Amino acid sequence: MKVAGRGSGRVSIAGLIAARPGSRTRLFYRASDASRPQEQAQVPVRGDYIGLIDAAHQQLKAPIILVWDRLNTHVSKTMEQKINARDWLIVFLLPAYAPD
Repeated sequence: MKVAGRGSGRVSIAGLIAARPGSRTRLFYRASDASRPQEQAQVPVRGDYIGLIDAAHQQLKAPIILVWDRLNTHVSKTMEQKINARDWLIVFLLPAYAPD
């Protein structure tokens, strides 16, 4: 992804890997220009998490089991509401400290 302008040249990427026995492994991702000021750059990325999951679900035509760390946007009240609104989505959170 080319980033033009006077920014830092950084790009934020959110991605997920879908694996199912007997099917090929799939990679889904969303990229966002992170060269804008920090508070502006985070907004579309946070909104893209659920959009990314919805897009994966539409293409896979199957329920999704998601394993997440405890990033603040993953465990926010807003994200919890969005997850609860999708009966095809099951989320497991890793423990706070999970080195293995």
